[in-house]
Amino acid sequence: MKPIVTITVNPSIDQSTSVPNVIADRKLRCKPPVYEPGGGGINVSRVIRILGGETMAFYTAGGLTGQLFQELLDGTGIICYPVSIKDLTRMDLMVIEESTGRQYRFGMPGPLVREEEWQKLLTDLSNLDFRPDYVVASGSLPPGVPQDFYSLVAGICRKLGAKLIVDTSGSALVEAVNNGGIFMVKPNMSEMRDLIGKDIRDESHLESEARKIIESGKVEVLVISLGAAGALMVSRDGTQRVRAPTVNIVSKVGAGDSTVGGIVLSLTRGMPLIEAVRFGVATGSATVMTPGSQLCRREDVERLYSSMVAEKDNP
Repeated sequence: MKPIVTITVNPSIDQSTSVPNVIADRKLRCKPPVYEPGGGGINVSRVIRILGGETMAFYTAGGLTGQLFQELLDGTGIICYPVSIKDLTRMDLMVIEESTGRQYRFGMPGPLVREEEWQKLLTDLSNLDFRPDYVVASGSLPPGVPQDFYSLVAGICRKLGAKLIVDTSGSALVEAVNNGGIFMVKPNMSEMRDLIGKDIRDESHLESEARKIIESGKVEVLVISLGAAGALMVSRDGTQRVRAPTVNIVSKVGAGDSTVGGIVLSLTRGMPLIEAVRFGVATGSATVMTPGSQLCRREDVERLYSSMVAEKDNP
């Protein structure tokens, strides 16, 4: 099976810890931190490996934190194609307040990525010695990277004959969709509002606006994340709702990336689109069951997916 290719232009080292209480103006004694390699596409690749798939990751890395980032990836089984940058790879922080269970997430700005650096990433993708079936371009764009970056990726994917999945936000998402050539986009409700440029009144309005995007021909599939309620899948074949299983929510870090990872891996294994989305929702649900920036456990994904299939077959 061909590796699934992921692109992460703004990766991060995700640092997670906990304190008894979060109190202003006081030194807080944290528990020993856990470090994970993160960022959209990197998380997708990690999930694919957890679930037994093959994946190749293209990403930027710079400075001492970039070295640590690479060390964290070593041994994961991910085929790595780093592009060296001058500035430091960012570090994000997640803190759990033990007394309340509240989660505080601090996302740092990305490093400056110069034109020759992000162009090198695109060149490396163009020069792949095989034609991937799927490419996942995911995450925010750091300073220096143009907002049409994912549109440039889409152009390369067309030449490679690969289906592109995009998971980003803001103007980067709007630019990507407006320029077209995308197989799948996975927005949440806030990102859907960005796409359509207006508030969403209700579910019927959401479905109507999603169908307009599909009918434009710029995107083949929309998988709209509804949080704990699951996802809404819209394609030319119609609209289907996938309900998420009820689970104990520990941390939401990486849940959306996990959903994408579950979907794309299932598609490479020949699952029908709706079943791939169902498996993706199971994967995202399994990730919220794990602490900090940890991702899903394979046994949890398989158990949740089996329960979803059983519920579908026995409504």
